[in-house]
Amino acid sequence: MSEENLLFQKFGKKVPAGTILFKDGDTGNQMYVIQSGKIKITKKVGDVEKTLAILPPGEFFGEMAILNNEPRTATAEIAEDCELLVIDSKTFESMIKGNAEIAVRMITKLAERLKQADEQIENLMIKDNNSKVISTLAKLGENEGEQVDDGIKIKVTLKDLAMRTGLDQGKVQEIINKVIKVRLITISQDSIIISDIVKLRKFLDFLTLKEQFGED
Repeated sequence: MSEENLLFQKFGKKVPAGTILFKDGDTGNQMYVIQSGKIKITKKVGDVEKTLAILPPGEFFGEMAILNNEPRTATAEIAEDCELLVIDSKTFESMIKGNAEIAVRMITKLAERLKQADEQIENLMIKDNNSKVISTLAKLGENEGEQVDDGIKIKVTLKDLAMRTGLDQGKVQEIINKVIKVRLITISQDSIIISDIVKLRKFLDFLTLKEQFGED
C-alpha cells in the first residue's frame, strides 16, 4: 500500500459537496489537507458573504485554530465532493517537530496566504463588477498562470470566478464575454488563457478610471 493510501486510511475522511466543515467563530482543534475535490473559504463582510479562496487538491486549511488556539476566522464549505486528511493538534505538533521539511513548507504557504489576503482585501474594495472580475483574472495569471503558446493559462472556471468575486455566475459570464470580445482572453471548460496580461492590466486601468470619474 502506498504512503498516500496509508495516510488516508489513518486520517482520511470523505465529505460530500455542500457540507459545512466549520463556521467563522467556531472553536476547533483540527486542520485539513485536501486529497481530492475543492473547498470554498468564505467570510461575511457586513451582510454580504465573500469568497476568500477556492482551495484545490494539495492545499491545507484550518491550521490557524491549531497554531493560535483561537476561534475560526472564516467558514469552510465543501465545494466539490472531497477526500480530506483530518489532522488534530497533537498529530500536527508531532509532524512539525519530526519533519523540518513540513515546517518549512508550512511557513512558505502561510507567507503566500498573507500576500493573497492583502490582494483579497484590495479586491473587496473594488465596487465595479467588471473591474473586480478582471482584477481577479490578472492576479490569477500573475500568481498561478502557466506560460503556453497562446499566452498565460490559468486553471479556473466561471463557477470558480463567481465564488472568488462573490458575483452571480451569469454576471461573471456577461463580463467575461466582454473581455473575449476585445480578444484579451479565450476560455475552455476548465481554464482561461490570457493572451496578453499587460494589455489586460491596461484594460483594468481603463475600467478603474471610468469608475473613478463616474463615466457610463
